Amino acid sequence: MPEATLSPPPAPAWERAGIMGGKEAPKNKWPWQVSLRKHCYYWTHFCGGSLVHPQWVLTAGHCVGPEIKEASELRVQLREQYLYYEDQLLPVSRIIVHPNFYTPERGANIALLELQDPVNISSNVQLVTLPPASETFPPGTPCWVTGWGNVGNGVPLAPPYPLKQVKVPIVENSLCDTNYHTGLNTGDNIHIVKDDMMCAGEKGRNSCQGDSGGPLVCKMKDTWMQAGVVSWGKGCAEPWIYTRVTHYLDWIHSYVPKEP
Repeated sequence: MPEATLSPPPAPAWERAGIMGGKEAPKNKWPWQVSLRKHCYYWTHFCGGSLVHPQWVLTAGHCVGPEIKEASELRVQLREQYLYYEDQLLPVSRIIVHPNFYTPERGANIALLELQDPVNISSNVQLVTLPPASETFPPGTPCWVTGWGNVGNGVPLAPPYPLKQVKVPIVENSLCDTNYHTGLNTGDNIHIVKDDMMCAGEKGRNSCQGDSGGPLVCKMKDTWMQAGVVSWGKGCAEPWIYTRVTHYLDWIHSYVPKEP
């Protein structure tokens, strides 16, 4: 593992091809993005998340439950251009998974991590804005998803592991639901894409494995708002399903103080 003082080598152009169809994120963009780490020889990235309060991270339920039992098993890395090159890992004091979470497909795929100490907000570490409950993020809204996940089905991100971004359109729930029914024997009256979910992406432009828990953000009235949390999908070529943040605002704020 490289020392923190080393500068990462430039990545070949083909390694910068994207999350799925995206590109390397500009250095100071997406300052709320975090990397979740668990220990396997070293503190390895396994999911994304977003800083929603100086002491709270929002992520997906399946990233931390039920396998991870203790907060000591986790670390959080704030915004980092290249994974592992300038690590300053933060300990977690509490893991809170939504009580209704069982599997990503059943919904309630959302969790909160309380950091042991609040972080200092700076030019490269900032909070993402949570949307008002009335915000719907209508189909076609241009949004962005970010992360260090796979760049294709079964194709991991290559060194030096740059943060990736890709612009994705919001897809209407019923259209996405119809698409997810294709090839399944479930009745059409069984909703795969539930009310607490939303869809975004298109063929070749998407999130992928390893991006789970990360933020889907949309610029609304000059403010970046977190619309969704990366949840699940069938492969990485179809629109992915995200936990709809507005559906869980009351639950989030039962733990996370509202900023003045």
